[in-house]
Amino acid sequence: QVQLVESGGGLVQSGGSLRLSCAASGLPFSDYSVAWFRQAPGKEREFVAAISWSGGSTRYADSVKGRFAISRDNARNTGYLQMFSLKPEDTAVYYCAADRAYLGELPTSWDYWGQGTQVTVSS
Repeated sequence: QVQLVESGGGLVQSGGSLRLSCAASGLPFSDYSVAWFRQAPGKEREFVAAISWSGGSTRYADSVKGRFAISRDNARNTGYLQMFSLKPEDTAVYYCAADRAYLGELPTSWDYWGQGTQVTVSS
């Protein structure tokens, strides 16, 4: 079975930092692209960032560009989202996703999903 497990969420003050991790199992991780999405209460799930299987291509939502950095360690079957300068509007459940080739923003095009980790940024 394919499993993606997020960790690293928590409560942080505005301007602080967090690093989220996405541990993958049951798939050839190095052959898959990885993405992060987030969903705030009462809102649609939105794209945050994506990275190709090699790490050579990355994409970011305009709202996080310059503040967040996506990366991966294929030897550890783990993806990461490093978040700096966090704002209250970043508060959401953050989800990890994986796909064979896709790097786009449409959630339904990503094949595998984790259960999410809560990030709360206080003002």
